[in-house]
Amino acid sequence: MKITEQKEYALVKEILSKLGASEEDCKIVAEATLDADLKGFTSHGLGRFPQYIKGIELKTISLEDNITIEKETPAIALINGNSGFGQAIAYKAMKLAIKKAKEIGIGCVGTHNGNHFGVTGYYSDLAIREDVIGLVIANTDPGVAPLGASKPVLGTNPVSIGIPSSDTYIALDMATSESARGKLLEAKRKGEEIPPNVALDKDGNPTTNPEEALKGSILPFGAHKGYGLSFMIELLAGPLVGAAYGSNVTGTAGTDVDCTKGDLFLAIDPSKFVDFETFEEQVEDFVSEVRSAGNTFVPGDLEVKRVAEAQENGMTIDPNLYTQLKDICDNLDINIDEYITK
Repeated sequence: MKITEQKEYALVKEILSKLGASEEDCKIVAEATLDADLKGFTSHGLGRFPQYIKGIELKTISLEDNITIEKETPAIALINGNSGFGQAIAYKAMKLAIKKAKEIGIGCVGTHNGNHFGVTGYYSDLAIREDVIGLVIANTDPGVAPLGASKPVLGTNPVSIGIPSSDTYIALDMATSESARGKLLEAKRKGEEIPPNVALDKDGNPTTNPEEALKGSILPFGAHKGYGLSFMIELLAGPLVGAAYGSNVTGTAGTDVDCTKGDLFLAIDPSKFVDFETFEEQVEDFVSEVRSAGNTFVPGDLEVKRVAEAQENGMTIDPNLYTQLKDICDNLDINIDEYITK
């Protein structure tokens, strides 16, 4: 089964609109969901959408569009999301960081009391579109054991960085673990195994069974390097922004409890440092140097390729996800087969 980008955007908007979400939030969530699927991060696109609907039903996701700015200076802000859509909170936080960066050179906005927001890179992309550097980090439910331990304490704690450029899409979007938790959830839904050397079961033994991995822990990428980076993100996206940290983080992997994670959005205006055209030229010069070094790639190349393929061929919907989406649509008197091609 397949769905086109236009149909996916329209489907998400119609579902959320019928549930009572604001027009602005419908557009933001639909765009962020589509962005994930186009880039091939299907575990964070429509595959995660049933989780959001469940959150609305359980009232851990609020349909009210009422974020609160609790603290603010010319350079920083602290936002209380009041349990709204994670995508809408993150979108508004990054847009505020960009505004501050354009005014004084740098903007840093933290959020708490939000929800799962999809792929981190969607928000650093917002900065790129306005010729601003974007950096986003977040913490998540414990799923990663500290190096040498077996009990999950850290989240998968993603980071994304986007660099504006005249010709090349330059973007890094990654978890600090060997796999995002969403990929394990997706593998479980599809009945597939996960690659070896990604996760341990609850007894600390290597496993390729996603269900056992979800009960155990995911490994940090690069051993001590991934662990160290995840550790730092836990503090920058937790205590710094008034959010939970470590074993107190809840609500990103499910919706039966309130989401207590935090996010940090940083925007830097290169034109406040150097001439922007010169900056772009030097960025492209470095891109050329890297490409000339051999058969390699620039961060963002894979996403560009995936987007082109998805736009041409559509995106695959597996049978179990189709069933989940059909149940949602049936309850809202929406004909899902107007959107999905079997």
